[in-house]
Amino acid sequence: MSGWFREISGNERRTFWACFGGWALDALDVQMFSLVIPAIIAQWSISRTEAGLVSGATLVASALGGWIAGMLSDRLGRVKTLQWTVAFFAVFTFLCAFAQNYPQFLVLKTLQGFGFGGEWAAGAVLMAETIRAEHRGKAMGSVQSAWAVGWGAAVLLYALMFSILPAATAWRAMFALGILPALLIVYVRRGVQEPDAAALKYTGQGVRNADASADEPALDAVFGIFSPQVLRMTLIGALLGVGAHGGYYALMTWLPTYLKTERHLSVLGTGAYLAVVIVAFFVGCLACAQLLDRIGRRTTILAFAICCVVTVVIYLFMPLSNAAMLVLGFPLGFFAAGIPASMGALFNELYPRGIRGTGVGFCYNFGRVVSAGFPVLVGHMSANMTLGTAIGIDAALAYSIVVVSVLMLPETRGRTLGGLSAGSTDEAVTEAEGAHRFSQAHRH
Repeated sequence: MSGWFREISGNERRTFWACFGGWALDALDVQMFSLVIPAIIAQWSISRTEAGLVSGATLVASALGGWIAGMLSDRLGRVKTLQWTVAFFAVFTFLCAFAQNYPQFLVLKTLQGFGFGGEWAAGAVLMAETIRAEHRGKAMGSVQSAWAVGWGAAVLLYALMFSILPAATAWRAMFALGILPALLIVYVRRGVQEPDAAALKYTGQGVRNADASADEPALDAVFGIFSPQVLRMTLIGALLGVGAHGGYYALMTWLPTYLKTERHLSVLGTGAYLAVVIVAFFVGCLACAQLLDRIGRRTTILAFAICCVVTVVIYLFMPLSNAAMLVLGFPLGFFAAGIPASMGALFNELYPRGIRGTGVGFCYNFGRVVSAGFPVLVGHMSANMTLGTAIGIDAALAYSIVVVSVLMLPETRGRTLGGLSAGSTDEAVTEAEGAHRFSQAHRH
């Protein structure tokens, strides 16, 4: 990362670290639940299906939050939206620690998801519009590696809390520490500038580019992504989001429970296996970051998705020893990283800037809405088959959807987002013309 990182400006670096910190803290809060599922099941005597419902409801709420935050970022700006969403999910993560029963926890966890989804949408567009085009893939992929940092911190916190506290107290202590992301707001407010491409004027009819003429109609930030010019991209991007999120959440929501209940690993043993997956996820994000700008978005996603299908099938269906599973955990985490590490760059490059936040928020988070059913389905299927089999079927199906959808998308590597880089390119002109066509379409 050091080579390209030295070339970028101070504002680009500050934005990178602000987004990196936000996503790391997102992961810390979100991954807590997958680790404490057994303790919560024991606490309130709920079923696996009910535990899966918590994850599903959180994903639906995060999808709604992401779409709304994407629209707000087009209207109010990326930085301000990022501040509010970080505060929202931090507060509700903290409140989860004080839930007195399952219904209360379900509601609080759902509200946490609303803020979490919004933070990703605002941060992804902020990062994409701030970084120069030639480094966008590397920056977006590297920022996604923050998920592994937060995930690793959650596992360490899990091992510490459950080693020194009773299970009924330990899971609450973990959620109470979720208030920490609020500290990121201070950094975001002081250190990060609003990108020029997000300097949009809002009218009662929609969003207008800041440099648009007074008589030019505004692009409708809500419905513009369904205009004929980009409808195909919106639908395929949403399908890609379904496969990407469905595979990840089917696998990672239930993996700790699988390791503990079916592989009979201790808390520390489960942590060791997860550590291999997490380190591999971090390395996979950095490898993907380099490939995105070298071989393109489509080829990178396709390669990682195919490898995900193969690895998941071997990991969960083959009769492996615990030692073999420990080793195979590395490719499992490595390939699982490539798809989410690619989506930020790809989705931002599919839309003109007046509707970019809305488009990114929709494609990424529509996938979350539909994929919310995958963890619930795993829990339901595990009543009639082993948990490992249920996870494997769902995850392999989801990653197959990624393979199909990415084959229908264009290559977007190197596309300039509204003249953010020095100079101008034909692609920037094309984007401006596309925005004008949007305006003409809405005029009629």
